[in-house]
Amino acid sequence: MSDRDEHLRKWRLILGQDAQSSDGGPPLPGRAQGMDAVLEALYNSEDRKGGLGPSSPNVNRWLGDIRKYFPTDTVQMLQRDALERLGLQEMLLEPELLETIQPDVHLVGTLLSLKNVLPERSRESARQVVKRVVEEIEKKLRQPLLQAVSGRRRQQARNRRPKHSDIDWHQTIRVNLKHYQPEHRTVLPVNLRGHQRSRSSLKHVILLIDQSGSMATSVVYAGVLSCILASLPSVKTHVIAFDTSVVDLTAELPDPIELLFALQLGGGTDIGRALRYAEQLNVAPRDTVLVLLSDLFEGGSVPNMLQSARRLVQSGLTFLPVLALNDQGAPAYDHDVAAQLTELGLRPFSSTPGAFPETLARALYG
Repeated sequence: MSDRDEHLRKWRLILGQDAQSSDGGPPLPGRAQGMDAVLEALYNSEDRKGGLGPSSPNVNRWLGDIRKYFPTDTVQMLQRDALERLGLQEMLLEPELLETIQPDVHLVGTLLSLKNVLPERSRESARQVVKRVVEEIEKKLRQPLLQAVSGRRRQQARNRRPKHSDIDWHQTIRVNLKHYQPEHRTVLPVNLRGHQRSRSSLKHVILLIDQSGSMATSVVYAGVLSCILASLPSVKTHVIAFDTSVVDLTAELPDPIELLFALQLGGGTDIGRALRYAEQLNVAPRDTVLVLLSDLFEGGSVPNMLQSARRLVQSGLTFLPVLALNDQGAPAYDHDVAAQLTELGLRPFSSTPGAFPETLARALYG
């Protein structure tokens, strides 16, 4: 096939069967014909018979075909398009279809939002899909989070100005070898090293999770990260989910599956109520990090919410307003509320899951 024919073939697949020229144009190779058929079924199904309807056999066959023709990332995108464009909730209501779907974090978010309407026969399949994705996320994030937290903790524990009784002489000599004085056969202790005496080594993380539907993928990542944190003996972790009410899910730690299925995605948002609940938990502000995971679209009183935020900031805790925790970048969020939080000295930000462990460790241990 010439470069021109290959170029035309790609455009033909992009534009669909309506773009087929009257003279037929260059024929699509066998594999390309299969790709064309599954794309046509999704993106032109309302205009043609044989497209993707609510019929389980059609959907099941289509799910198998897209996995045959496309890489994993493209398969996940096509599945999301099918759910959004065609309303194929049937894909998630039949256990046979759930077993065919390529799982990803977006699918988990959708399943969690639909968990209350899943028929009994599909719930265990849905749980297995969630478990597979959670295990993949945990495998990627556990070591980076543990390393970031333990590394920052060790760094903080190094006392550069210790009292005489706290000096670690072995470490002090090692870092001062460059100051060795041959004529006196001694090392000048220019830089002292010792152990930090702190009133408490226990840190406290309060994670407030906005359950609104737009936060679904962020919620999944936050749930997994909070369960990893809960496994650390040096960190006390609270997980609070909120919409127009507040639910303390700390008892579900450290099991990410139980935690995620305890969430209720969708509904309204009352950030102020969640912040007031966090104020009750803020018993050691200087050792506390508050993570507010929300797009900041406040359904309650914005002035009251800002008053709570101000009190928390003034208490001395570290406040991290996180707009999104995903790989897609900054979402839609309330810019006015974000600006008002900035005036309080906060910095609302979005983060990838991979970058967040270092951000959290820095907040915990400086």
